[in-house]
Amino acid sequence: MSTTRRNLLLSGIAVGAALASSNVSVMAAGQELTLGVVGVLSGPAAQWGLALRGAVELVAAEANRDGLIKVDGAPCKVNVVAIDSKYTAEGAAAAANTLAGQGVKFIIGPIGSPELTGVKPIAKRNSMLVMGNGYAKDALSPQLPLVFHMGPGPSGWAEPIIKIAKQKFGMKSVVLVAPNDQGGTDIASVDADAYKRTGITASEEYYQRGTTNFAPIVTRIVNAKPDAVDLASSPPGDAGIIVKQLRQAGFEGPIGRLGGPGYTEISRVAGGDEVLKDFYWYEPVLIDEKVQLIADEYKKLLGAERPENNLFFQWVSAARMVTKAIAKAGTISDTAKVAEALRSLPVEDPNIGPGHWIGQDFFGINQELSFPFGVGLVEKGKLQPTIRVEAAGGK
Repeated sequence: MSTTRRNLLLSGIAVGAALASSNVSVMAAGQELTLGVVGVLSGPAAQWGLALRGAVELVAAEANRDGLIKVDGAPCKVNVVAIDSKYTAEGAAAAANTLAGQGVKFIIGPIGSPELTGVKPIAKRNSMLVMGNGYAKDALSPQLPLVFHMGPGPSGWAEPIIKIAKQKFGMKSVVLVAPNDQGGTDIASVDADAYKRTGITASEEYYQRGTTNFAPIVTRIVNAKPDAVDLASSPPGDAGIIVKQLRQAGFEGPIGRLGGPGYTEISRVAGGDEVLKDFYWYEPVLIDEKVQLIADEYKKLLGAERPENNLFFQWVSAARMVTKAIAKAGTISDTAKVAEALRSLPVEDPNIGPGHWIGQDFFGINQELSFPFGVGLVEKGKLQPTIRVEAAGGK
């Protein structure tokens, strides 16, 4: 064999080997699904983001253990990448852009309305499916068919909670306190309407996000002499400070928080349940024995205690719905096909139970998960059993 022919043959073999290696690499890369987490991981609302990240890490571990995701019959490894949104629209947009640059097609999160506002245009431009949260009035839209909601906003659950609080505490007037951005104003205004529908006079106070001294607002509230104060969507750290300063200023009425969970952190910052006195709030999930098994599963699979905030359980159910839809669609790249599969799935979770899709009446699109939820209560400084409320109805 001539030197030239031998070199050509060896060159062909090398090219063939390189192509084979390349194909193996492509196949290997194609069998990995990355779930992107956009959530607040720093600052006073970090407890929410840590719950989100922990939930997605658990669901990824479950999917890997069970071989849930398959593409062309081959198992697909599920990874998680979490980026701090800093609880701002700009931070969330930057996080979504980073994930898009990494080829991530699925986002679980973000937590609040400012972040979701930042994520949505990035997700639309890159055809990313989002299972997010945020109680803004435009959180969902028929124009954004790839954006889903992990649970109902106050339009779904505020009124049932207010009716229970009114029966317990008998208030006739309330002042709602929230940050002065979309994450605060949209929620507080919806809550205020719900109070009014139950015969309770409602007014609103707003503060700059990042405020640490709430004395001016507290003074105005005390001077207004409302029967109750509702902290709406104020982050748990802020809410705890406001409760503490209200009690120090002599306010004795009930205090609510119809913007999400966070009782443990609020009580800690305020100085304990004896400072809370009469307190009511929205619990996205009623923690019973079956739900508690999720925490046991987290410890078994991830070797640590589950994140403290109870939003963890709600994010688990939402992330499970996404992975089930990906498994049903049989694709880790075609988000429109996955969205179609997700819409077709019955709303159910092995631990939390059955629910249903809602959102048509409020948002114009049925892409909001609704599961049974709870009403938390502290009465006269003593924690009470959580009251179970059936899944918020509607269309």
